[in-house]
Amino acid sequence: MSKSLEEVNSSVNTNTGGTVKRLLAFIGPAYMISVGYMDPGNWATDIAGGSKFGYNLLWVLVMSNIIALLLQSHCVRLGIVSGKDLAQASRETYPRFINLFLYGLAEIAIAACDLAEVIGMAIGIHLLFPNISILTGVCITVLDSFILLFLLNRGIRKLEAFIICLVLLIGVSFFIQLFIAKPVLSEIAGGLVPFIQNDEALYIAIGIIGATVMPHNLYLHSSLVQTRKFNRTPTDIKKAIRFNTIDSAIALNLALFVNAAILILAATTFFKQGRHDVAEIQDAHQLLAPMLGSTLAPILFAVALIAAGQSSTITGTLAGQVVMEGYLNLRLQPWIRRLLTRLIAIVPAFLTIYFMGDGATGKLLIFSQVVLSLQLGFAVIPLIHFVSDKKKMGEFTIPKWQKILSWVSALVIIGLNVKLVFNEITDLLFTSEHAVLISFTIVPVCIFSFLMLIYITVVPFITKEKINKRKGFHDELQPLELDFKTNVRRIAVTVDFSPSDNKAINKALQIGDKDSTLILIHILESTNAMVYGEESFDFEREEDYQKLKKYQTELQGKNITTEIQLGFGIPKLSIPKIIQEKNCDILIMGTHGHRTIKDILLGSTIESVRHEIKIPLMLV
Repeated sequence: MSKSLEEVNSSVNTNTGGTVKRLLAFIGPAYMISVGYMDPGNWATDIAGGSKFGYNLLWVLVMSNIIALLLQSHCVRLGIVSGKDLAQASRETYPRFINLFLYGLAEIAIAACDLAEVIGMAIGIHLLFPNISILTGVCITVLDSFILLFLLNRGIRKLEAFIICLVLLIGVSFFIQLFIAKPVLSEIAGGLVPFIQNDEALYIAIGIIGATVMPHNLYLHSSLVQTRKFNRTPTDIKKAIRFNTIDSAIALNLALFVNAAILILAATTFFKQGRHDVAEIQDAHQLLAPMLGSTLAPILFAVALIAAGQSSTITGTLAGQVVMEGYLNLRLQPWIRRLLTRLIAIVPAFLTIYFMGDGATGKLLIFSQVVLSLQLGFAVIPLIHFVSDKKKMGEFTIPKWQKILSWVSALVIIGLNVKLVFNEITDLLFTSEHAVLISFTIVPVCIFSFLMLIYITVVPFITKEKINKRKGFHDELQPLELDFKTNVRRIAVTVDFSPSDNKAINKALQIGDKDSTLILIHILESTNAMVYGEESFDFEREEDYQKLKKYQTELQGKNITTEIQLGFGIPKLSIPKIIQEKNCDILIMGTHGHRTIKDILLGSTIESVRHEIKIPLMLV
């Protein structure tokens, strides 16, 4: 099984420096997770909750944050100890059919989350630039896909720094808005007492839970903690768990501050002044200035909204990659994955706004968060099973008190969801004109999903002894198969007429002997080559061929048998084909000439080639 987010796995060294420096090296993953806890979907549920019920649902936010801290600490433990993310652990444990079902639910959750981010960013753009409609803003959000790709090519720490800056921007914006609103602290304290006023309050409360404890964040966090490189000793594993848990506590409490600030701002500004009908983000923005008497508040509100949408969309893409690779062992180029996820979210957003108008965005946002909450049990229950399993976790299983709290949290989430689904279906059956159709479509789907939930809950208890019989962190040790051949005969070397060619060719000479043959390969990537392949004849082809001939002449002058081969089109497709045709024994590649933009469009050549060839690959 490949490593989770392989391109950045163990890419941040945490083994140098003192305690403070090592702690700082671990800081980052939780902030990328925290943005999912303050995305535009949270804004919609918090605004609706604050304007309709005042401070009464504040306790739901606090409870959700406590549950989130507990569950994210489990993700930290799973990723660090087992070296697998939640999706990979599920694939190892459950049958294929169950994994496909869980994968489908995870993708629905990511699409629902991205739907909220698309709408949120579109609204933010519209609020700052009123001439740009929300519908146009939805289309513009496609372009943000390339920000993620650019940053990820620069390394995980650059991406984390960008996210942290956006989080700080959101936090500062709401701190200033709260200062302007001047809420009464004693009234805020009253909202910490658990109380659900009616079914509408329950619907919004479940939306708040779904917006706070997001399923895809559980998958992503268990992967991101693996970007840190540390010694695999019990002491260092404990330190890694502790440092990442501290990181999670700081980041998620900052997210709680932002969510609480939105709800308190809505309660202070709208509920107390009798405006209980403010459910749309754009309505909240328009009313801030006249009700607070400040023109700064709505500007900060819009800027923070765009920052929240942009930061959340980045983590949603990474979560999609983790889920697809973990459950299906399928890798797509990040830009393809990003565009697919974004298009899936844009279609319902575009159609809803086009046919129902801008006024439907608030309801769509809250619905997306309820969908997230309904998926939550299917991610939480496997997670609790895994971190409680001694065969997976060894001495690092969670203590008994955490097991109890975890199962209580899971029961609370599932219980609220079951009540919501039961209420909604009952209402539909008694009020809808299509009660029979609902009985034979929606009802069976709900029953099937509930049975699947019972399955993933109960089966690990029954089959615990059968699952994952091997001990330790690695597969069972196999005997070595030794090969005493002293030299390779046919050595392929990719060249791009850059200084790296010298290193690659010299490495080939060190590996081979007088009977070895060098095969110099260059891939022509011009437009003609992409379209016409070997039939392309232009100046660039002739120039590159002459350069290859020059290399060949120089090497043959030193009695080194040399063949040359010109390929056409995309290197990652052409190179494996040539390797097979030329019957090569080893491939040597220097650092290629692509940087950032070409890698975004074509993908990493080396990464793709190594998966396609069946001979050793050496990089110089």
